[in-house]
Amino acid sequence: MIYSQTLDKLRALRLEAMAEALEEQRRQSNITELDFEDRLALLVERQCLWKENRGLAARLKSARFKINATLEDLDYHSSRGFKRAQIDQLRASQWVTNHRNCLITGLTGSGKTHLGCALGHQACRDGHRTLYFYAPKFFRALETARADGSLFGFFKTLSRTALVIIDDLGIATVSGKLYREFLEMLDDRHGQGATLITSQFPVEQWHEIIGDATVADAILDRLVHNAYRLKLEGESRRKNKKPPSEDRG
Repeated sequence: MIYSQTLDKLRALRLEAMAEALEEQRRQSNITELDFEDRLALLVERQCLWKENRGLAARLKSARFKINATLEDLDYHSSRGFKRAQIDQLRASQWVTNHRNCLITGLTGSGKTHLGCALGHQACRDGHRTLYFYAPKFFRALETARADGSLFGFFKTLSRTALVIIDDLGIATVSGKLYREFLEMLDDRHGQGATLITSQFPVEQWHEIIGDATVADAILDRLVHNAYRLKLEGESRRKNKKPPSEDRG
């Protein structure tokens, strides 16, 4: 009777994993070989692990990564230009904790999105809330938020996000007004959060992409001075993939 009541109370407290672990212990004939503190430690560990996994799943879902990539997937033997020493500096997500930025450049198809999503995935693993945006969609979201009056709320959401990823900056034409709002977002996040930008254009060409020299200077000042910079090399990986008909042959 007491055991049943204990299970009910654990579930009422939303300690589902602990309740499940307790039931498993009851079915183990040798569990009595462990003392009370060891058994309790196992129950608490199960609940903590369940909570961590649930939190990670929520962060990954909220991030909306374009692709499911992890740092373990990286091929350091390819011609992409992945440098293990650079990746290891970013692996523990300390750069996110320290509110630093990461700029990844390279030709179309060189693996920028893959690496950006992998670093974002690692940040989620390490407990950081992350949001991924494909650059054209990000600027459309800015434009829509300005039009419907929700821009302040959008900026507030971004300011509370540990890592914001903008993928493929410069791939589409963006108005000066939107770049000024982009600058406002960066200013809100400066010293408060980390930003990861990927682009097929070298950082040295971003002034030309942005157009307005004053705005460009301000944007780059907030992005570059404390940023890790990774330049990927090689031709597009997509060019090396065989058409489906060839794969079947």
